[in-house]
Amino acid sequence: MRLQVAGIGISAPGLTDWQQASAVLRGEQHYVPAEYQPSGRSPLSGPERRRATAVTRLALEAAMEAAGPDRSRWDIPSVFASSGGEVDVCDLIFTQLAEPERAVSPTQFHNSVHNAASGYWSIASGSHRPTTSLACYDDSFAAGLIEASALLAEGPGEVLLVAFDQPPPFPIAPFRPLSCPFAVALRLTSGKGPIALSVGFDDSGGCEPTVMSDRALERMRAGNPAARALPLLAAIARQEPSALIHLPCSGPGLLRVVVSCAQ
Repeated sequence: MRLQVAGIGISAPGLTDWQQASAVLRGEQHYVPAEYQPSGRSPLSGPERRRATAVTRLALEAAMEAAGPDRSRWDIPSVFASSGGEVDVCDLIFTQLAEPERAVSPTQFHNSVHNAASGYWSIASGSHRPTTSLACYDDSFAAGLIEASALLAEGPGEVLLVAFDQPPPFPIAPFRPLSCPFAVALRLTSGKGPIALSVGFDDSGGCEPTVMSDRALERMRAGNPAARALPLLAAIARQEPSALIHLPCSGPGLLRVVVSCAQ
């Protein structure tokens, strides 16, 4: 399946937006690891912004950047991929249920579902288009890209793909040790554009997932399922005529993505 990239968004420690991140991924700026600082950008109005969780706000920062400044063009189908989703909320609810009062907050229950982020995006965009929320453990980004490709294979149009995850709280963290928050979003289209992705499977068994040459960025890639997108983002940022990326993908083997950038 051949896709076009019409917009990119990113939110991660030391990678504040696509313009800054692309300079880092091209090697024009040195990557400086830092504590994650939310930008404060949000497509939500006041009440929804206050109710949204940290991981939802993380996802929506990237989604808003990829979707573009023109809100009238946000009315497109979407795919949200996260290995854990609202882990913090689920942990809080379990803690509340273990107490004698068992007083679960209605707002927390509202936020506990895996499609909370996509629901908030639907509110922000005012879109009634289909949206899919999925989880595929460490291969969630690849699974989201496959789902977006399948939607575009059904007919011409656009799809917003958002992948996101953040470290879970204790006592879950020792069993699921994610390194940092990370969110990436791609606005994908079946039309023509300067950046094309050819997506397929590679089950030959002779390849390994593509990794990052920078040690700090490689730790980020390996430490968060959504950050598995970093090699793909680096190939796009470098604007090479053709680059081959292999993404980890359970089941069929590796997801093969050929990135073609117009010179």
